[in-house]
Amino acid sequence: MILDFIAERRIREAQERGDFDDLPGTGVPLELDDDALVPEDLRVAYRILRNAGLLPPQLEPHREIREIEALLLQVEDDDGRTRLLSRMNFLLARSAVGRRHGDLRVEQAYAEKISERLVGRRKG
Repeated sequence: MILDFIAERRIREAQERGDFDDLPGTGVPLELDDDALVPEDLRVAYRILRNAGLLPPQLEPHREIREIEALLLQVEDDDGRTRLLSRMNFLLARSAVGRRHGDLRVEQAYAEKISERLVGRRKG
């Protein structure tokens, strides 16, 4: 904890002196395209998928869940909302089964929180 404080103070002092002003890349967006955590034998395949605007198969359900979340905010009727929530629950359960240490209770709690927020918005 004390080391964090000292490091933060020294960084702040260096910033105030302008030590970081002329560093290469200043003002240029960071390139966050690092695939160091992807296994080497999958990097080329993942890069091809990414360039085609696709996700690796294990991440595709997460993309669809985010799309469903956005749709839930726009759906007015209960039947549509029920169908979307059913699809989301299916995707959450399927993604939990694929994980070694998945906990379905977490996904269920997540889905319940979304339902509560949507019901609250409809009433308010």
